[in-house]
Amino acid sequence: MELTREYKETVVARIKRDPKFARALYGEAISALIEGETAEGLSLLRDLVHAEISFKELTRQTGLGEKSLLRMLNRNGNPTARNLGMIVKSIAEDLGVKPRVEVAARRKPLTGHAR
Repeated sequence: MELTREYKETVVARIKRDPKFARALYGEAISALIEGETAEGLSLLRDLVHAEISFKELTRQTGLGEKSLLRMLNRNGNPTARNLGMIVKSIAEDLGVKPRVEVAARRKPLTGHAR
């Protein structure tokens, strides 16, 4: 579903005025990426950059080209894991987010071959 320009402008405006919303949106972006909803995750990260950092500042922070960043954070973007990590880290720092990893209960390791 294609989003209207008004909707995007509304989201960006809310990110700018509501830090709690911005942090929640960041969490949603990361969850979407982890769950394989890449287009949604990249789109949310792009909204955060537009509202909080700017692509010019993200370029300075990551050392990546501005046009490359714009392409990477497009819904059809395909950033490398390294580049995505730098982008996610920069956005987190700007938002004051300190990511933490919670490890789920580990499965019993596989041993031997299935018979």
